[in-house]
Amino acid sequence: MFALQSGYRADQEPFGLSPSYLLVMRVALVNSRQDKAGVNIRHHIEQLLAADPDGRWNEQGRSYEFFETEERLINAVGLDQRIDADLVIFLSRHSSVNPVPVLTVHVTGNFRIAALGGSDRTLTRAAPAMMQATLRALAKHCPEGYRISYEVTHHGPTGLKTPSFFVEIGSTEKEWTDPAAGRAVAEAVLDAVPIHAVPLVGFGGTHYAVRQTEIALSSRGAFGHIAHTREICGLDDAMVHLMLAESGAVAAYIDRKSLDRAALDHLSELLDLIAIPRLSESELSALGHLSWETYLSVRAMAEKVAPGSRCYIHALKGAGTLCLVRANPVLIAETAKSDEPGLIKNLDELPVVHLSTRDNRLLPDFITYEEHSSQFIHDLNTLCVKIIRNKEITATESDHLIITKVRFDPQKARELGIPPGPAFKKLAAGQSIEINGQAITPAMVSLRSETDIHIPGLEKFS
Repeated sequence: MFALQSGYRADQEPFGLSPSYLLVMRVALVNSRQDKAGVNIRHHIEQLLAADPDGRWNEQGRSYEFFETEERLINAVGLDQRIDADLVIFLSRHSSVNPVPVLTVHVTGNFRIAALGGSDRTLTRAAPAMMQATLRALAKHCPEGYRISYEVTHHGPTGLKTPSFFVEIGSTEKEWTDPAAGRAVAEAVLDAVPIHAVPLVGFGGTHYAVRQTEIALSSRGAFGHIAHTREICGLDDAMVHLMLAESGAVAAYIDRKSLDRAALDHLSELLDLIAIPRLSESELSALGHLSWETYLSVRAMAEKVAPGSRCYIHALKGAGTLCLVRANPVLIAETAKSDEPGLIKNLDELPVVHLSTRDNRLLPDFITYEEHSSQFIHDLNTLCVKIIRNKEITATESDHLIITKVRFDPQKARELGIPPGPAFKKLAAGQSIEINGQAITPAMVSLRSETDIHIPGLEKFS
């Protein structure tokens, strides 16, 4: 029997909270009396709350109630039916066969046999946004010598319908009882503020979900359930559906480098049947400030114009009617040749989405809102012309930008009897040389080419 003892409520006096505050998120903080790490974390949360009569942490829109049990938390089946809360956070220890100082966050469940609590093939409802917020707060407060990470989905309790997750100190008694670790986790729990998260499920990786952790720390991607590499081949349609449902996920991320071909093919087949979007790490990093619904519309538009393309969001935000803007393909190509990193960096200032091929070749197709389209094409042309003029030899004739390129021609050099090697290198670098008493200039072994780009209104793009 999992018996709970209720403890101090953070929404009671001396915090002087008005009754209206009781309508905000109610957080149950649960620890086991036999778990030294859980006791350590709880002690520091109580200290922080008691030392904060002005309610600094109450500004996060949450109230807190503590619960304690004599039994292990992995056996807390049905706990949410006995606790009146919107979110359950388990304060716990983390153990490992390869112990390292670590602070972790994870949701619970069993993809196959229940070896450590809970039921077979059962998952608990996740809280991706709060898990990500806690992970980010752990990174902020992490003591020296500790690492922070997600863990993959594992152990009980399972089947909880109230969103929940474990926050843990690992991996030995030294860390479990470390006041610095207890304080760091306590501050993280109280400081966690969700961003505009995009809930995801994750596939592949080690127990510590390294790639998923980095994504959550650097983007809006927030993970619920994560399946270890060893679980992938055992997943079926029902379990993947359950992962998505219990995570509230709108997309999936695959740590492709952690999977062999058989596992990747199996997983791809399952996800194709479900038709869930799959986002790469670079796509997650480029989500920008758009709502998920708008992002899906952007992806759909991109797929129509350039099947298989990737979308990179810059300063586009808010809402509006999306439209496709096709730039001069020669102008875009020449700008990319001159300084593609500079072009993409400057796009960050514009309300636009740029498209690229799967191997990251820049396309001349851009997506923006109709209200921005005219100004965007003007700004884009101005940017491209500026980059080309700074990097290349150019001339202007009416509405034509003429780019002149001079490059070393090895064939011409050979015809003049110049041996490959250091002489080629000097000539290619624009230096003259002497061969058999004859002066050879770079112009004598160069090819000259011109690219003429018609840009209506070119005189405006200065």
